[in-house]
Amino acid sequence: MFHNVSYQVCLCRRVHSIPKCDFVGFAEACTTEPFACPTATLPSRNAAPSSARSTPRCRSPRSRPSSAATVRPSTARSTATTSTSNAGTPATHFPLTAHDLARQRRRRRRKLIASAALRQHVVEKLRCCWSPQQIAGRPRLEAPGTAAVSHATIYGYVYGPEGREAGLYRLLPKARRQRRLRYGRKPRASFIPAERSIVHRPPEVAGGRTFGHWEADLLVFRRAHGKANVTSLVERRTRFTVLVPNPDRRSDALVGRIGQALRGLPGGSCRTITFDRGTEFAAYALLTDRIGALAYFRDPHSPWQKGAVENANGRIRRFLPGERDPASLTDDELVGIMATLNTTPRRCLGYRTPQEAFHDQLATLARGV
Repeated sequence: MFHNVSYQVCLCRRVHSIPKCDFVGFAEACTTEPFACPTATLPSRNAAPSSARSTPRCRSPRSRPSSAATVRPSTARSTATTSTSNAGTPATHFPLTAHDLARQRRRRRRKLIASAALRQHVVEKLRCCWSPQQIAGRPRLEAPGTAAVSHATIYGYVYGPEGREAGLYRLLPKARRQRRLRYGRKPRASFIPAERSIVHRPPEVAGGRTFGHWEADLLVFRRAHGKANVTSLVERRTRFTVLVPNPDRRSDALVGRIGQALRGLPGGSCRTITFDRGTEFAAYALLTDRIGALAYFRDPHSPWQKGAVENANGRIRRFLPGERDPASLTDDELVGIMATLNTTPRRCLGYRTPQEAFHDQLATLARGV
């Protein structure tokens, strides 16, 4: 015997095997259950009489499911979960719909979205070159206790959908398209062994009173010019400068050119070379094999530990700015730049030139003093 029984059917769809309700009035009717969707009367075969089945009831948004949740075997593959409400009625949870509703509620609670006046104030100050920290801190000084906004909220708005559409990131002190991670990037494994750290360098090198200790760095140019670069070498005591051109940053070739540039010097004039921690100097062991110089590396984020070459780079940039195409440099031009640097009097040398001081040290080595 067949019975026609009315059932409430939720008009829903599956998105990647997750059921999601498409009924536009779902949010207003019920925020958690699908039973508030429009109903359809379907004929049922082999169904129990209406007295044997109870019509599912919509659970109140404030009611909470019991801690014991049961999942039917037929829906084990789906992420929609079936739980039991306080009234004992089975209730299905739709995660995609719940996530959309949660995002809408969170969006309504954002200060800069809810308050047009506060949003306009923040944007005006950003256009006046204020940083988010300054915008957040100034109201606390002028009017304590009034409505304020934190700098984190301002950054969230700038890099949110509304701020991206308005291009507000261009108004930040550092106009980055993407927001950086809060704690920065994770440190990479270093190629530098512990014995090559600057802490193991001979202590007399730091004083700058002994001859034959060099510092090296890499002068890079705009990316549009390719990978060509220039290596700068400075002898610590005499400030004598050597420039070496490189077509790229391959470590073997770059370190090999440093060895060629210093190979003609007499023994004792190149004892150590201090580098930064760039991977272009990973082949430092070649220097020990070719010219007998020991390589050391400064600590991370400590450029003052090789201040002689950093100071020289500032002087070199007067002749080789970052806009210059390094591939167009000729050997004669580099020789001319080195001659200018090495023949300029320096106060740290008693107004002697680096070339004069360097030749005096070479003469001292020749006498064996």
